[in-house]
Amino acid sequence: MSAGGKLDRAGLFHLLIVYVVWGSTYLAIRLAVREGAGFPPFHLAGLRVGFAAAILLGWALMRRGRLRLDRPTLILLAGSGLLMWIGGNGLVTWAEKRADSGLAALLVASMPIWMELLECLVDRRRPTPKTAGSLMIGFSGVALLSWPSLSAGVTADFWSTIALLAAPLWWGIGSLWYTRRRPKDLDYRVSAGYQNLFGGMGFLLLILLLQEPRPAPTPTAWGALAYLTLFGSVIAFTSYIRTLQLLPVNVVMTYAYVNPVIAVFLGWLILSEPVTTWTLAGSVLVIAGVAGIFNNRES
Repeated sequence: MSAGGKLDRAGLFHLLIVYVVWGSTYLAIRLAVREGAGFPPFHLAGLRVGFAAAILLGWALMRRGRLRLDRPTLILLAGSGLLMWIGGNGLVTWAEKRADSGLAALLVASMPIWMELLECLVDRRRPTPKTAGSLMIGFSGVALLSWPSLSAGVTADFWSTIALLAAPLWWGIGSLWYTRRRPKDLDYRVSAGYQNLFGGMGFLLLILLLQEPRPAPTPTAWGALAYLTLFGSVIAFTSYIRTLQLLPVNVVMTYAYVNPVIAVFLGWLILSEPVTTWTLAGSVLVIAGVAGIFNNRES
């Protein structure tokens, strides 16, 4: 946050990247792990963050950046990385093997609500009526956006639904932990690299414990992995870590509302998918909810 309570421009730029890129990742995950695609979910997630860690930490090494961490920073990046990648993204990836991407986007959109509740719990305060109202307006907008696919019937079993409900909670805990204790002098790309690295180590352990079968990915699944690695992890996750440094958490978490809108827009632009009354009404509510959160932020 810059002086005078104005939002940092660099932070808003990185938030825009998160808005656009992560709006497309639900579909990419679904393409890679659906029946016949060839990627077991934890192999996909592990390869994604493993390659991303190599790129980010390799970049830092070439630039002779600081890679040696003290113990508190190491624990912070390991813990937050495992919570966000294993508990957050890992559950979403696993669930999308059996759940449609539209349902995943809707349930993960509870992220801002979880974050507000977590912050209220940590700070021992109550959410303001305006903030609570903005959160519910935004979530209602996502529900309207998702309604056409939900009403047509979605594919999801009980445990997939539970995983999609739990994922934003774990992601929120990891994000809040990192935000409250983040190292001031460590480059955000190095932070993201280590968080990807620890996430990859966690996924490797899960693969071994669960004895996931070897992947036999289709060309489409390989393309989805490349997209998720470069754009979803290297670019967007790094931007996400930067936004946590520069912007209020409740503003950052608006990405969970905006992502479904971006996904719908990209579907219309690239695949000529129809824009319905549900789409327009849901988009208006999402924009209203996000605007309310921006306006209600604390200076």
